[in-house]
Amino acid sequence: MAHIVCTRGGHLESVHPFSAVAVQDGQIIERIGPSWTTTMRSAAKPFQLACSLEALGDPDCSDAELAVGSASHAGEQVHVDLVRKLLGRFGVLESQLACGGHAPLWAGAHDALVRGGGHISDIHNNCSGKHTFMLAACRAQGWDGDYRDPDHPLQQRIRVGMTTWSGVAPAHGTDGCGVPSWVLPIEAMGLAWARIAEGEGRLGRIGRAMEAHPELTSGTGRLDAAVMAGKQERMIVKIGAQALFCMAFPERRTGVVVKLHTGVSDVLGPAIEHVVDAWLPGAWSRPDDWDQHRVRNVRGVPVGEKAVQA
Repeated sequence: MAHIVCTRGGHLESVHPFSAVAVQDGQIIERIGPSWTTTMRSAAKPFQLACSLEALGDPDCSDAELAVGSASHAGEQVHVDLVRKLLGRFGVLESQLACGGHAPLWAGAHDALVRGGGHISDIHNNCSGKHTFMLAACRAQGWDGDYRDPDHPLQQRIRVGMTTWSGVAPAHGTDGCGVPSWVLPIEAMGLAWARIAEGEGRLGRIGRAMEAHPELTSGTGRLDAAVMAGKQERMIVKIGAQALFCMAFPERRTGVVVKLHTGVSDVLGPAIEHVVDAWLPGAWSRPDDWDQHRVRNVRGVPVGEKAVQA
């Protein structure tokens, strides 16, 4: 089984097995490790957004608006400003967001918020763009504004959509932001992400927006942005919590999913690099500032390595 080996000072510290699949034209074309059924977490955001757009009647949204609607953003001012603009556009209130507040994921944004005398609220949640579109969909359809219940009409639409795109009727848990987190085999996730790669309809529109604005779908210090910096051809990516990473390669009509069994996202980078280099040669090249293979201490000094053993 392939795994990431982490060392510190040349000494073994931890081992992280992983599974990965590539899907093209409805068929699994590559795989590493065993099948793995898990929560999709934020890697489901493009699909959740597609269902919100349908309920809204497909409004004429900009690429930036669609990108932040698919985002696990870092809570930077550009993200907060864009979400506030969306709330105003759709006539819903910031106080109606039900995702819960947490500190901005980028420490610099958190520091700026504290220095400016601000306070943490739901809008700083990395999912606030997705929740804004969900709120707007409920307002447009006259549904209950608390959209988190799995039996809510919007969540039922999303479940139907996920079944269509993945070929599997998903189970669900509850995501960190309170809405259902869909549970699927990684093969089914790969099929869904291949739909994004195919570029048709709402998913194609959302994928192109995500590709155009990785700084909005992620942000400073986020793995999505670091991976996108190395793309050599068209590429759309999205991280999910607990070490899930999904990718679409439109020129190859291929969806790729990588899942670390331990759920430790800090070691995802080397697994992504290994899979893309092996399965999609020429699609990606390590950026000059790629640092995902090193272990660093608090002062930023290299003290160890993260390496793939296949």
